[in-house]
Amino acid sequence: MNDVQFQEFCRIFEDIFAKNRISEYDTPENRQKFAILAEYLIEESQKYNLTALCSMDKIIPLHFADCVIAAKYIPTGAKVLDVGCGGGFPTLPLAIVRPDITVYGLDSTAKKLGFINSAAQQLQISNVCTLTGRAEELVCDRRENFDIVISRAVARLNILSELCLPFVKVGGSFIALKGSAGAEELAEAQKGIKILGGRVEKTEKYDIFTCVGEEKRVNIIICKQSTTPTAYPRQFGAIKKKPL
Repeated sequence: MNDVQFQEFCRIFEDIFAKNRISEYDTPENRQKFAILAEYLIEESQKYNLTALCSMDKIIPLHFADCVIAAKYIPTGAKVLDVGCGGGFPTLPLAIVRPDITVYGLDSTAKKLGFINSAAQQLQISNVCTLTGRAEELVCDRRENFDIVISRAVARLNILSELCLPFVKVGGSFIALKGSAGAEELAEAQKGIKILGGRVEKTEKYDIFTCVGEEKRVNIIICKQSTTPTAYPRQFGAIKKKPL
């Protein structure tokens, strides 16, 4: 990225972070890291499917700001699991703006995790780890092992809750980053959340400001009140066929 491109990146970055009320994370160091990440993401997406967003005016609001907004929900020093992290969102943005936490990215696609590890090296951040496999299988070794479990754009909440809540420590939280259908998904997931040991603590509706307008978002924070029964999670086929 040359100087002109970097200045344009900074202009968009400053504007988007200000409009979305996350300017506290708009520091010179963070700008530099996000610029490196954006350039590397675009470069690698030309080789294999990491993201459909391949311009700065889309990546900054819809990958960076959209993820960083969730940083406020995460307590100091937390051990965080991102289920279905894909190309590293929200894993990498959260790790950049919250160096006090450790973020584990979980995905079944090794190439995408390879990108995350390589990006973390380029960004010189040491608070990112990756786990390869399916959530319902890896939970056997990491049940109730995380302070925070977060997931974005993976599945409907009645399916996602069964994949995520078993990883959460009692007293921790599961954070579901949802689009405009979040409230509808929550209504159909309430019974399952209770069975899995969770309780809805907060539902936050807001608009994410982009370069061309706004998009509806709903962030759902679910507190883990009690241990998840060992019968859960089931195999994914059973979860999908008959959600709780």
